[in-house]
Amino acid sequence: MDLSTIIKNIEVKEVLNFKDIDIKGISYNSNTINSHEIFVCLKGEHVDGHDFAQSAFEKGAIALMCERPLNIEIPQLIVKSTQESIADLAAVFFHNPSFELNLMGVTGTNGKTTVCHLVQKIFEEARKKCALIGTLGYKLSSKDDYLEAKHTTPQAPQMQETLQKILKSDVLNVITEVSSHALEQFRVKNCNFSGAIFTNLTQDHLDYHITMENYFNAKAKLFKGLKKGNFAVINNDDKYAKRLIELIDKDVIVLTYGVKNKSDLMAKNVEFMSDGVAFDCAYKDEIKHFKLHLNGMFSVYNCLAAIGAALLNGIDLDTIKNALEDTRSVAGRFEIVQTNPMVIVDYAHTPDGLENILRAARELTPKNGNLICMFGCGGNRDCTKRPKMGKIAQQLCDKIVITSDNPRQEDPQQIITDILSGLSLINPKTVFVESDRHLAIKLLKDISSENDVLVLAGKGHENYQILADKTIHFDDREEVSKVFEQ
Repeated sequence: MDLSTIIKNIEVKEVLNFKDIDIKGISYNSNTINSHEIFVCLKGEHVDGHDFAQSAFEKGAIALMCERPLNIEIPQLIVKSTQESIADLAAVFFHNPSFELNLMGVTGTNGKTTVCHLVQKIFEEARKKCALIGTLGYKLSSKDDYLEAKHTTPQAPQMQETLQKILKSDVLNVITEVSSHALEQFRVKNCNFSGAIFTNLTQDHLDYHITMENYFNAKAKLFKGLKKGNFAVINNDDKYAKRLIELIDKDVIVLTYGVKNKSDLMAKNVEFMSDGVAFDCAYKDEIKHFKLHLNGMFSVYNCLAAIGAALLNGIDLDTIKNALEDTRSVAGRFEIVQTNPMVIVDYAHTPDGLENILRAARELTPKNGNLICMFGCGGNRDCTKRPKMGKIAQQLCDKIVITSDNPRQEDPQQIITDILSGLSLINPKTVFVESDRHLAIKLLKDISSENDVLVLAGKGHENYQILADKTIHFDDREEVSKVFEQ
């Protein structure tokens, strides 16, 4: 794309060293930049891309987007905010693909990944192709393998490029996770959403947002952007639901769902069983009985969110029922990886998420068995949730094993100490500490019997562990297989 075309379509304060060159791509990483790409000097939490502009130039950058003039003799687009302008640049470069797609976004603290998979499954049951973008990567159909993603929601250039690929593959429906970071960092700016789904809002990411109010405001941006003809699906049992609905344009179609509070779409007569959960789905004058291969009340809410989105896309309840009753759990989300004892791997890494999976696991625990949970907390992240998670685990479990998650640059022992501070009593017969996650899984086996239910929380689908000086391969599911088969 010619530089002159880009300049005409994005807001630029000043252009230096103009030359109408052909831009072949967009990069914000000087280590991976290719020849004839424009390098965008992003300012992050820890590094400033302006410091790497010279290196990017030496490796082939043909132009720069920056917030201040740099002493480099190539075209420079000076903008107010590179973080925001890279989204404008990406949309122009990839020809605004979302405006030709039915793009739906899912946001909330918990449940985003599962809801996306459920929506994709329902659309495919209705013979409508639906692509998915999320934590595990992106894929054009439920049968495809995931392509790698580095964030829950990709950076703006990857997001627009992915949407363009989806469009070129003749897939017109897209369901994507939308994180609070993505909304704050303009990663989905210029994405034309036809609808948005809100799952819940509980404590997470306060290391970044600082307050729950900031966190709410970040999530709310997705709904404020909706316009006439768009739809919003809202969890009416969440305490933020009313505030969120009040922010939505009056011409947007709003559908509420819930179990407790009266809503447009409701799950009634919820029944938990060893092999799943059943409920009556009530919408308008229609009631359908659903029997799912998914566990826990959180699964009921996730299904209601997906049902709501499907209904507003014209899919009937019978088709929805067929799709959901044929669905198994998403990788790393309440995934049963071992029996006798039952071992469940889950991504829960927030107080609310941990409480939800432990309550669901308790439903599966025999009367003569124990519920045992192993978990840790991420380093360099919100430390205020650590004692809360410790308290929840102790209250809901018979035994707990506290270990490392992704400690990053923090001392694992300090993280564990923070978790322990939330416990009312540290009984060595019920509270165990092992900072090495591999050894903690071995310990889990030693303290359990075949009637117990074991929950490994925090990492779910992740196949790595981030340590202070390196990232190693580590998959809870693989480790369980190794340890419990010995």
